[in-house]
Amino acid sequence: MRRVDAIALVGPTASGKTAAALALAESLQAQGAQGAQVAQGGAEIISMDSALVYRGMDIGTAKPTPAELASVPHHLIDILDPLQSYSAAEFAKDATRLIGDIHARGKTPLLVGGTMLYLKALLEGLNDMPAADPQVREQIQQRAQALGWPALHAELMQVDPVTAARLAPGDSQRIGRALEVWTSTGRPLSSFHQAPKASAPALTIPVISLEPTNRAWLHERIALRFEQMMVQGFLAEVQALRARGDLSPDLPSMRCVGYRQAWQGFEEGWREAEICERGIFATRQLAKRQITWLRSMPHRVVVAADAADATAQVIQAANAWRP
Repeated sequence: MRRVDAIALVGPTASGKTAAALALAESLQAQGAQGAQVAQGGAEIISMDSALVYRGMDIGTAKPTPAELASVPHHLIDILDPLQSYSAAEFAKDATRLIGDIHARGKTPLLVGGTMLYLKALLEGLNDMPAADPQVREQIQQRAQALGWPALHAELMQVDPVTAARLAPGDSQRIGRALEVWTSTGRPLSSFHQAPKASAPALTIPVISLEPTNRAWLHERIALRFEQMMVQGFLAEVQALRARGDLSPDLPSMRCVGYRQAWQGFEEGWREAEICERGIFATRQLAKRQITWLRSMPHRVVVAADAADATAQVIQAANAWRP
């Protein structure tokens, strides 16, 4: 039987991944070195969340608390300023390095989060895409401000109809990236997607997925968590980010769910209740997309997130890879 390199714990937003991961790490610590397939002596968590990489975005990302971060070593949290971007390819490279480092310390790597593209990049590899070109991107942003994204979408239709056909005229992130690739390389983005994928590291990573049997349970948790974030000062957090003066709603950090709605709400004068309502709706849509992606992974081990013993089931599932 092949050695298990890490254990992945995934699930839609608000499904209880953080609490389950901390409990699993505590269980691994308690079990100690007893000859398991995976390294023993505790665990370290590698965050697999595209929002948690940003500093100064604590409330709206439901970032683990300082006490939680101190209880178990965490990685890939608070590593970037919101001005910066972080790709799935960069995650795969960083996670591969961290898995080796954590094993060298005699611990079990736990990959925890809901950014499924990150997991896909790590397990399957990605197409070899051109690096970002900040100068070209800025030129495109300026043209978008002058002409509007629908006009740039029409331009993209002329040079890359395959990509344009699958994008909405207001999808600024993806339209901008497709035009950036075309401008920088003279090749349509779709041609890179058709090329062979870069090889993925040969890692054995079983996947445990927390998925609710009752969608209403998840919807209620999402609403409750967003309302709690509002009480904790989420809008003040977004205002502080806006007050910096160097951030814009087109940045990947500010497109994170919740932040996008709050930023738009401030710009358009929405009431606090409307920001909250739209944020909850957007988060539920995110959860729906995450569940759809998870269901395309036939080899995952599903644990009912809404079961009373969900955490115990996660620990039991993790122990299935231990002799």
